[in-house]
Amino acid sequence: MSLGLMLPIAEQNAVANDSPVDGFWDVVAMARLAVEIGFDMLWLPDHFMLKLERHGGQARGVWECWTTTAGIAAALPGIPVGTMVACTAFHNPGSIAKMAEIIDDISRGNFVLGLGCGWHADEYHMYGLPFDHRVDRFEEALQIISPLVRRGHATFEGEYYQAREAINSPRGPRWREGGPPILFGANKPRMMRLTALYADAWNADWQDNAEIVAERMKLLDEVCLEVGREPSGLVRTGGSQFAMAGCQDRWYPIRGSVDEMAAAMHTFRDVGLVHYLCAPDPCTMETLEDFAKVIEAYDRG
Repeated sequence: MSLGLMLPIAEQNAVANDSPVDGFWDVVAMARLAVEIGFDMLWLPDHFMLKLERHGGQARGVWECWTTTAGIAAALPGIPVGTMVACTAFHNPGSIAKMAEIIDDISRGNFVLGLGCGWHADEYHMYGLPFDHRVDRFEEALQIISPLVRRGHATFEGEYYQAREAINSPRGPRWREGGPPILFGANKPRMMRLTALYADAWNADWQDNAEIVAERMKLLDEVCLEVGREPSGLVRTGGSQFAMAGCQDRWYPIRGSVDEMAAAMHTFRDVGLVHYLCAPDPCTMETLEDFAKVIEAYDRG
């Protein structure tokens, strides 16, 4: 099971009032350190801002996902990078396909196009984006993004999106393979079905319990069979947040000693995940150096 790091690209870590505001080159330094200590891949979230009530409801900005991903890919040539996950509602589907193509080229064929329909209502309202029928809109967007990335052309007439003999050119380094792999984050029936129909990989979202992931993987297998797809052809990924020194309230964080954290990671490997995202909280140069010990313990088995 390879390991990925979710890079923190939010102002003040999105939720912590006293955390530093990292600039782009601070993020690059953190990315370099992550590779040095044993992470195999770097992931970036996609938000305009985060406004979480349990952290005071104060809106906090986030560095733009696509430009930051392109910058990281250029600064660390050949290191795998991905979006976790890019919201299809934030851009025209054709623009998403075009950005994915060039970032795959910048990364030398090491980009994963993670997509989702979004969830944070406040940022939709703040920027005037429609929050209704999100999965309907997502499904229509896929019918443009997927053929543009896979084949380089698309024609589609939908209620929300249209593509009229649209082309995606020039193509990136993996055009013969159908472009960069597409990943969905999904856990509900309709999104699971869309994953089985369109995606190369699936992400189980943040979890602290591998049994929950195993249950969702069984559901995913069933959906794959329903749509006529061999389940083993869909790559399974997941992730967890880890409570480091100074951690505030997070979603289902894994807590404990170095060995306990490594043991928890093994449980996700044992249920069949092939890639695993880690989100140390807080994520700083210092806590990454501490997390290096967890990676070493994980690698020892």
